[in-house]
Amino acid sequence: MPPEATLKQVIDRLQRALAALEDSAELRLEKARDFEEVEEELQRLNADRGKLAQELDNSEARAERLESASREVSRRLVTAMETIRAILDR
Repeated sequence: MPPEATLKQVIDRLQRALAALEDSAELRLEKARDFEEVEEELQRLNADRGKLAQELDNSEARAERLESASREVSRRLVTAMETIRAILDR
């Protein structure tokens, strides 16, 4: 085998190896970008989850206040009706 052919083969192998290395590095960078995007999305979802949890807590507290007010109104209505019945019975 002539030395030129061997040198050409070595250069071809080196070029293929460099191309494979470039492809691998490009793939690695792409996966790193994808991972960063997923992490950013996860952070956004966690922030949304926190906001929703706070809104839910606020809504539950409001519902409890409304329920308490409703019970108080109901109690007062019953008292008023009983008072009116008592007055009408006299």
